[in-house]
Amino acid sequence: MKCDIILSGVGGQGILSIAAVIGQAALSAGLRMKQSEVHGMSQRGGDVQSHLRISDREIYSDLVPHGGADMILSVEPMEALRYLPWLSKDGWIITNSQPFVNIPNYPDTKALLAEIEKKPRHIVINADELAKAAGNSRGMNMVMAGAASLFIEIPVEKMEEAIEFLFGRKGPEIVKSNIAAFRAGREFAQKKRA
Repeated sequence: MKCDIILSGVGGQGILSIAAVIGQAALSAGLRMKQSEVHGMSQRGGDVQSHLRISDREIYSDLVPHGGADMILSVEPMEALRYLPWLSKDGWIITNSQPFVNIPNYPDTKALLAEIEKKPRHIVINADELAKAAGNSRGMNMVMAGAASLFIEIPVEKMEEAIEFLFGRKGPEIVKSNIAAFRAGREFAQKKRA
């Protein structure tokens, strides 16, 4: 089993929480994991990316090579396109459809999504809307984690346990709402993949 993921977005969108959930679940499932993060100017709305490598064998580098990513998981469409050189020919792009407009010359969202949709394996999801419908208006990142979970060979129970572990100190209602957002994302991906 091997899964190399590039997570991307803008500071404050929850990229590192997604990486923590997937990483914790991988370790709990007895897998090996390496992660590298680049925060950039994340406190000022800059790009954030994380390389997450999961395997049942030894992992020698924490960086995903160009053309080696099994998945680009992005909480923002422009950031998904930024990392296309890392995507393998059989890799998946899973992205939020909602832009985080933080620059004056942000590209046209329809044009961005059209570029993503040219790739044969993609899931474009309005994660903000699904999170709100699941009762967690701040849970867009967990919707994205749920969508990605369908393509990662980690039992879904381990993912949900990781959410409970990471958000447990915030109380049972926060855990419940994050698991609901996670499940909404996973269900959406199941329908789109079918």
